[in-house]
Amino acid sequence: MFKAIKITDRVYWVGVRDWSLRNFHGYTTHKGSTYNAYLILGEKVILVDTCKKQYKNELLSRISSVVDPKEIDYIISNHSEMDHSGALPEVVELVKPEKVFASPMGVKNLKDQLHWDVQVQAVKDGEEISFGDVKVQFFETRMLHWPDSMFSWLPEERVLFSQDAFAMHLSCSELFADEVDQGLVWRETATYYANILLPYSNLILKLLEKVRKIGLNPTIVATDHGPIWRREEDIARVLSLYERWAKQEPTMKAVVLYDTMWGSTDLMGRAIADGLIKGGCSVKITPLSGSDRSDVATEVLDAGVLIAGSPTLNNNLLPSVADVLTYLKGLRPQNLVGAAFGSYGWSGESVKQVKEYLEAMKVDVVGEAKVKYVPTQEDLSLCFDLGTQVAAKLKELTGN
Repeated sequence: MFKAIKITDRVYWVGVRDWSLRNFHGYTTHKGSTYNAYLILGEKVILVDTCKKQYKNELLSRISSVVDPKEIDYIISNHSEMDHSGALPEVVELVKPEKVFASPMGVKNLKDQLHWDVQVQAVKDGEEISFGDVKVQFFETRMLHWPDSMFSWLPEERVLFSQDAFAMHLSCSELFADEVDQGLVWRETATYYANILLPYSNLILKLLEKVRKIGLNPTIVATDHGPIWRREEDIARVLSLYERWAKQEPTMKAVVLYDTMWGSTDLMGRAIADGLIKGGCSVKITPLSGSDRSDVATEVLDAGVLIAGSPTLNNNLLPSVADVLTYLKGLRPQNLVGAAFGSYGWSGESVKQVKEYLEAMKVDVVGEAKVKYVPTQEDLSLCFDLGTQVAAKLKELTGN
């Protein structure tokens, strides 16, 4: 029923489209995702990665459209996260490959995670193995984004199996990125980086330098999620974007996030935003009544300012604001300036708590605005001034 799709003379896509996925451990995947697996044909047959356990039969059906799955000689596990290894035990049991290969940490992770005693052979960083007439070279990419992550490089075909690097959560009928609406492709690429890879930006820079030194020049980047990169200019662009995002150099863009109870914090946020605009910032307001945490993270990716606000509820900030700030704290954005704000009726602890979140993220907090009940025109004028002060601080840092 399910068919493989030919990528090169030797390589086939045999993965799974998950149209229904909407949450990936806290990251909202508006357009679903794919679990890409690949078949390499030669004197030996190699399977690169598998998929979630529940999609095993679809994976096997695609493989069967090219070869009998029992003809698979070797399996490579580039990444042991369950969306790529969940089906691995059952596939191994059916296929009975000569060997399964993974990075040293992959060997450990597969054993610990899957609770199986199948022998997995560890491959070293830079090691090249000949599988009959096909050579595959392996490169460790630790913490991009798991300790076990690695690349597999097929030099004759110039195909880089990049696991979760350069990927996107996007399910679509098209297999290649150049066949998909380009606005959607680049938006989802940024969203993926912001929500998955941002905490590892320093390692991304080292990886890109490693790729340059090795001299990898892929004509195809076959990721584990989303469409495949095959156009030279697209591969160059995604590498360039990764470098820019990894450096996290601040821009004259401000993100103002908040939730409101009776509209007072909303008024304050709008006044602060006007001050930021007056100060020369491009502003993205993300009221949390209509903004998802993943989308906020994507906006922060190329920003220089993060300002957050909340009214006080039961001596705390609103749960929606706490949720987003906790999520952003885990992603560890860098080089931001910001401020905290909010209204209150009785005790007013929320602003202090928001400020503590920002400081924990190492945001350079310029100031705060705290208003009892409904803000007056004077209060809103002070909020406007706070926005201009933050913009001035950003200009000072960026040299604009």
